[in-house]
Amino acid sequence: MDLVIALMLLVFGVTGGNADQPSGVADMLAMAGNQGSQVAATPSGAVSDSGASPDGKTNGAPAEYVKKDPQPDAPKIKGIYVTAHSAGGSRMETLLKLVKDTDLNSMVIDIKDDNGYITYPTANPDLLKLGTAQKYIRDVNKLMNRLKADNVYPIARIVVFKDSVLAKKKPELSFRKGNGTVWANGRGESFVNPYRKEVWDYNIAIAKEAAKLGFKEIQFDYVRFPEGFEKKADFLKYEKTKESRVDVVAGFVKYAKQQLEPLGIRVSVDIFGYAASVPAAEGIGQDFVKISKYVDVISPMVYPSHYSTGWFDVANPDTNPYATIKGSMLDTNKKLNPIGSFKPVVRPWIQDFTASWLGKGKYIKYGKAEVEAQIKALKDTGVDEYLLWNAGNNYSPGVSYK
Repeated sequence: MDLVIALMLLVFGVTGGNADQPSGVADMLAMAGNQGSQVAATPSGAVSDSGASPDGKTNGAPAEYVKKDPQPDAPKIKGIYVTAHSAGGSRMETLLKLVKDTDLNSMVIDIKDDNGYITYPTANPDLLKLGTAQKYIRDVNKLMNRLKADNVYPIARIVVFKDSVLAKKKPELSFRKGNGTVWANGRGESFVNPYRKEVWDYNIAIAKEAAKLGFKEIQFDYVRFPEGFEKKADFLKYEKTKESRVDVVAGFVKYAKQQLEPLGIRVSVDIFGYAASVPAAEGIGQDFVKISKYVDVISPMVYPSHYSTGWFDVANPDTNPYATIKGSMLDTNKKLNPIGSFKPVVRPWIQDFTASWLGKGKYIKYGKAEVEAQIKALKDTGVDEYLLWNAGNNYSPGVSYK
């Protein structure tokens, strides 16, 4: 069955990170492929199946690692995605009113966005060595004070390895073509190299500043290699070690958790919704279980529009949000229940947008009824937290979020 599912995934596209429209074809489950052409120092914290780090120390062994939730009394989160432009602009008032007038209680706000920009004018020299700050959120302290006053649980979204800004600024930290120029995908996006410890530390430094600003949780997105990377690895120049892509990505997550837990903030990771239903995606370096062991919260992106024909016995999954979400959550619980105390809070991203690009007959218009159907499916499978995604922050009116 695993082989059948893997072959199915090779014929359709999946979205990288959070986005409304599928952004390209990804061979998620390719199990082979060379991983680069150069050798570098191994990032501290990379883990193998045995839990041992590359230097032979057992700093990741499950028998020794005890996961602690730094916020055991945190509320059940029901939140919305907020772009930096919305957070720093007049639209924020509308979004705050939505949260205040409903059972929503949280906002996921871009602190490092999909381009790689830090979204507020930081003066932190450690961040500016590699990062580039913008003024989308002109007064981040004012924003945080407002969220606190309105009792909104603040989550900082940090896009990690998709980072066109850093790739162009420091090509040696990225993937390069034979002529030395920075590689970009078909949408003009570049990624930085998960094998480079400098990249790890840079993103964690942003997370630490977000914690000082008052964010209670850090949500890492794009914690992976580019889509279809196994097909590109032989032709790109980048530093690497003998560690697998899966182990390096899991190693970053573990390292981030170790660094941030003492600050009292939670660590969460966005991951493909498909990951709960299939074997590890070796090509992009995502293993659902390995990543879940080292986070407080896992957020699978289970948008019905991102499942192809036939998933969960539904001809067109986007047209049946209840069945699609229920199927994805049953698979999620089946995958994570065996890890016992290592199981994180499951807080999926659900769909509040219309996927018209799927074509006639394969999609429906999403609104109140469709959002509520997804929430009911979560309840019926024992999941009581969720996040709503709409890239433009235009959320459906009249939804009951109970």
